[in-house]
Amino acid sequence: MSQTSVDNELFESEYEHTPVPADKRKSLLSVMSVWVGFPMIITGAVTGATLVHGLGFMRGILAMVLGNALLFAYVGLLSMLGAKDGYNFSLQASKTFGRKGYMVSSALLSTLVIGWFAVQTGLTGVSMGSAFGVNQVLIVVIAGVLYLLLTLLGIKALSVIGIISVPLFLVLGLYSAVEAVGNGHAVMAYAGNPDSPLAFWVGVTLVFALFADSGTMTSDFTRWAKNRNHALIATFAAFPISNLIAMIVGGVIAAATLSGSGDVFGVIVAKGGFLTWIAVLFLFVNLGTVCSHCLYNGAVGWSHITGTKMRTMTILLGIIGILVAALGIWGYFINWLNLLGVIVPPIGTIIIMDQLVTRKASTAIDGNIRYQPFLAWGIGSAAALFANYQFPSVSTAICGIIISAIAYWMISKKSSVVAPKTAAAK
Repeated sequence: MSQTSVDNELFESEYEHTPVPADKRKSLLSVMSVWVGFPMIITGAVTGATLVHGLGFMRGILAMVLGNALLFAYVGLLSMLGAKDGYNFSLQASKTFGRKGYMVSSALLSTLVIGWFAVQTGLTGVSMGSAFGVNQVLIVVIAGVLYLLLTLLGIKALSVIGIISVPLFLVLGLYSAVEAVGNGHAVMAYAGNPDSPLAFWVGVTLVFALFADSGTMTSDFTRWAKNRNHALIATFAAFPISNLIAMIVGGVIAAATLSGSGDVFGVIVAKGGFLTWIAVLFLFVNLGTVCSHCLYNGAVGWSHITGTKMRTMTILLGIIGILVAALGIWGYFINWLNLLGVIVPPIGTIIIMDQLVTRKASTAIDGNIRYQPFLAWGIGSAAALFANYQFPSVSTAICGIIISAIAYWMISKKSSVVAPKTAAAK
């Protein structure tokens, strides 16, 4: 086999600017592996611990279930649309926001996920530094480069690391939970910490917000599915199954230890011996899954916006993310990333409403900019932000989804009435 053939097989086309052809689609196992490995992560366990710590075990579990059900409905519909057309998120958004209008939503989301790439890469350094006293900056650079190189391999690499990451988490996560229960308190009876209460619907929002960004960009992954059913199955493997497992593990650890920590890595490291090396492998594979997925989302999005290749943007954005993580300023971004995440759900909601309800018969990308989705996005985001500050116990995600859906439906209905009148006048 020639070197060119090897390179073509290793670095296959990522179809940044065109739909994925039918003969290039992946198997159900491959697409499912891409999504199933993404949510089964340390961050999910920590989120589960936060929920149980603030709500108690049973109410925390209920918040996890409802949040994941919402994610499945939201991400599942977007996934099916991605598989239907073979479009990545930028192309998918173009149908709704216009040939140029899509750039606003795509640039926002593609930048947000790079922010999360920096956060998770930074966490790799912090976790290693806290456990072993090693130089955090050095670890950040090493980890960041490894995650960048992995992403360069494209969608096939995301599938492979998912296959590796899931069994690692299942074994080590369950081991950590069993250890915590064996040496701790009654899990089911845990009522939460009264000093750190959490509103129930805020807990549901925390679950949804964890994957609001990449969940909205799901078509970057599910455009490779052979049909809509495969895309929906892949989504179900992630939400609720994979995400719920990670959160329950963290919740069990929090309830058993009476703490807000669901740090699976910390529990394993504390055992010492050969498990220490297993823990290090687990940390890099687990956070590498998150980082490679986020970097892939960002690179596909920005490559379409700039008219370049995914791998070119992977290198550029990866370096930026590594620098942000190495400089230690990533910690200042978390609150901003969470706040901006409030305005993300209306984007996906409007795409769903546009392509499945109001204009489901339309197959073309019409016009440079369509004002209707932007107006609905503004209304939905404003409502979510208002709720975030004025009604802190309300779910901002659900608020943004409902208001943006109603707004877009009403605006579209009004536009469809005005258009015939204008045509008749002419």
